[in-house]
Amino acid sequence: MWLTDAQSEPLVGLTSFGAFFMFLGVVMLFDGPLIALGNILFVSGLPLIIGLRKTMYFFSRRQKLRGSVAFAAGILLVFLKYPFFGVIIEMFGFLNLFGDFFPVVLSFMRQLPVIGHFLSAPGVRQVTDRICGVRKQSPV
Repeated sequence: MWLTDAQSEPLVGLTSFGAFFMFLGVVMLFDGPLIALGNILFVSGLPLIIGLRKTMYFFSRRQKLRGSVAFAAGILLVFLKYPFFGVIIEMFGFLNLFGDFFPVVLSFMRQLPVIGHFLSAPGVRQVTDRICGVRKQSPV
């Protein structure tokens, strides 16, 4: 069963609020309860968006296992009241899990009206390509 846009909007909002609360917890000098609330919202929203089976497959793939363990360990450390170390380990796991999506997000953002012009500027383009790991396409 496919979700329509009206059905998926609250689910994307749940995951977005999770990311927002995690960010807010870091800005508030690693406030543990805010980070824990963000973790709960993010982790509960992700399977609701893409489905439980796909989520389990994504996190249990062999190439993503190191990121999954680090992400789970970071969440556990946040719940055990070590938010600074938990967030550091979570970020390592997040980059290992979702780092493959950064070039796709970058190419999407380059198509947006205002941000796209900035990201396509000559100096900024080389820096963002290097950060996201985008390879130059050879002329055919």
